[in-house]
Amino acid sequence: MKLVLFLAVALGATSALAQSAPVPVPAPAPAPAAADSKTQEGAALASLAWLEGCWRGTAGPREFREHWMPLRGNMLIGTSHMVVDGRTDGYEYLRIEPRPDGVHYVAAPAGKNETAYRLTEQTVDRAAGREDEVFTFTNPALDFPRRIVYRRASEGWLYAAVEGKVGGADRVVTYPMRRIDCASGELIRR
Repeated sequence: MKLVLFLAVALGATSALAQSAPVPVPAPAPAPAAADSKTQEGAALASLAWLEGCWRGTAGPREFREHWMPLRGNMLIGTSHMVVDGRTDGYEYLRIEPRPDGVHYVAAPAGKNETAYRLTEQTVDRAAGREDEVFTFTNPALDFPRRIVYRRASEGWLYAAVEGKVGGADRVVTYPMRRIDCASGELIRR
């Protein structure tokens, strides 16, 4: 009977059956909480899309670079490469992705297992007339790094910091970087 009613309504039939039996329209169901979290995760990922491209910084004899691909397929994928005195000192594969408990920054250093840090804070720091966006990823199970903080600062700067405890003492290592042309390595001025 339901199939006949559906076919009659779908085909625009004007039979007595179709005219006499109204088709009930179910009330919209409330959106599940999972949909809200997916929307929040999507917004968090979109707010990190500015990472796309290449970044370079130096500290003494160290040159460090990050290269982030565009946000695609609900994921940001990147690499990090450190060179000291012309020789590779380290590299890692990076990604920022949604997981059931939130958005995660995942680092897979060369020859080591990957480690995930959950996005625990996203703020705007309005100090000294600037508006820096700050993204904090945390893994409380680790001593160092326990937190990875990406700061999108004014004038095209990116500050990537790793924070935690080494030997019981607080330690912060910051990598200041500027956006560069991926092919030439030249600074991109905005």
